[in-house]
Amino acid sequence: MPDTDPFDEIACILDELVPAEPAVKYGRIYETFYAANVSPEHLDELLANGWRHFAESFYRYDRTLFDGSIREVMPLRIKLSDFVPSKSQRRILKRNCDLEIALNPAEIDEESVALFRAHRERFKSNAPNSLYDYLSVFGPAERPSPVGEMRVHREKKLVAVSYFDIGRNALSGVYAMFDPSEACRSLGTFTMLKEIEHAIETGRKFYYQGYAYQGESFYDYKKRFRGTQVFDWREGWEPI
Repeated sequence: MPDTDPFDEIACILDELVPAEPAVKYGRIYETFYAANVSPEHLDELLANGWRHFAESFYRYDRTLFDGSIREVMPLRIKLSDFVPSKSQRRILKRNCDLEIALNPAEIDEESVALFRAHRERFKSNAPNSLYDYLSVFGPAERPSPVGEMRVHREKKLVAVSYFDIGRNALSGVYAMFDPSEACRSLGTFTMLKEIEHAIETGRKFYYQGYAYQGESFYDYKKRFRGTQVFDWREGWEPI
């Protein structure tokens, strides 16, 4: 192994993008680049300009093919000073008040892999292959930027895990999974709410939910949080 990573010397993420040609280009914007190390400040800047990432691969695009039609992609974030949980979200928090929550640097171990495999069975199509689709194989807690995890236990049984990027002024959801036998608890929403709570407690300004699509899709739950803003690819952030 070399002593230094060849990508450590990236000085400015936004000014030195390395474009990659996609197999199919549906919209006006489709950009990608690779970065092994991104500072929390740079991560904030990337998120604020519509970027997401899987491990060290960063991307942004404004159109996608979904359910047989081309949809506009909607990067979402919550302005935390405007966030108040809805009545249904407060019920979810109350329903899960018996659960134990631990916040730590991201880790992939036998317990989390077993949960991932169980959760993956819920997917009818496009099921992820591995947690390493989302987290770095070279260091899930450090690359390309600091990544935290939330582990949720019920009576010592792992029932949910979520992973989130840690910026200077923002947290960003990466991936969440839960035990399908606990589906009635709405644990995906629950872990999002707890990540939002953690972001507020640590003085962050924004929480990024990720991408959703214009029109109805399975990502619509991301739009149901008060204080949500959508990134207009021409004008910037505005209330949804």
